[in-house]
Amino acid sequence: MRQRRRQFRSCRRRPEKQMMSSGQHNIIRLSETASTNKDAMRLALSGEKLPLWVSAERQSAGRGRAGRTWVSSAGNLHASVALCVTAPPASAGQLALVSGLALYEAVRAVVPPAKNICLRLKWPNDLLIGAAKIGGILVESTTARGGSEVIAVIGFGLNIESSPNDLGREVTSLKAAGAKTASDALLETLAQELDLWLERWDDARGFEAIRSAWMERAGPAGERITINSGQGQVHGTYQGLNETGGLVAEVEGRRETITFGDVSLAAAADTSKDG
Repeated sequence: MRQRRRQFRSCRRRPEKQMMSSGQHNIIRLSETASTNKDAMRLALSGEKLPLWVSAERQSAGRGRAGRTWVSSAGNLHASVALCVTAPPASAGQLALVSGLALYEAVRAVVPPAKNICLRLKWPNDLLIGAAKIGGILVESTTARGGSEVIAVIGFGLNIESSPNDLGREVTSLKAAGAKTASDALLETLAQELDLWLERWDDARGFEAIRSAWMERAGPAGERITINSGQGQVHGTYQGLNETGGLVAEVEGRRETITFGDVSLAAAADTSKDG
C-alpha cells in the first residue's frame, strides 16, 4: 500500500509535563476520573504531544451520545484518545465508523475463537453481541489552537466484567458471553487496531474501504430497524451505508439517507428508544 503521512501526526506544541508511555502508545492510566474524553481534550488543548490515550478504572461522569450517561464500572474499558485530523470537516463523522472497526477487531483479537460470540456493529457507534449492546463510541472535536487542524477525541466504552441492568434496553458484557480479558490488554490491542484503521481511512481518502469493511461487520441488508432522529420514530429496513457514511434505509417504499439519529433493531425496539 502506498504510504501517506499519517493524519494523526504529533501536532507539537509546548508540552506542560512529561507523558508516561505504555508500549508504543502514550497512555495515561488513572484509577478514577470524571470523563476520559474531557481529560483527553483538556490535555490536547494544553499542548501535549498527540496522539494521547487516557484510560480510567472508573468514571464518575461518563457520557454517551446526546449527553446520555454511560455507566462506568470497574473492570470495564473506559478510554479516550486525542489525535489530530486533517480530513474535511464533513468527513469527521466517519471517525465513529473507523473507531467501531478498531473496537470490533480488538475484541476479536482477545476473545478466543472457540467462544464464537456473535459480534457486530450497529450504526453509528455501537458494538453488539447479537442484539445486546456491549460497547459504544463518542467522538468529539474542536479546532486546534493557531491552525486549521482539528483535534478529535474518541471515547471508547466496553462492558468487559459487567453491564448495567436498568437502561431499558438489552445490554451485555464479555464476561456474560463467556469471554474473559483484562481491560489493559484490550486497550493495548485497541490502540494498535485504531492506528491501522486510521491509516486505511487516510483522512477520508480511503473511506470506501472503511465503508465496505464496516458493512461486512454489521447486520444484513433488509434487517428491520427503528430510527429516531429527534423528530419522532420511523420504521424501515437497513440497506447499508452511502458513500460518505450515512445510513441508508428503506422507509415506506423509498430509500432515505440518515445522517443523524439513533437506530434500534426491530427486536429491541419495544424496550429501547435510543439503541
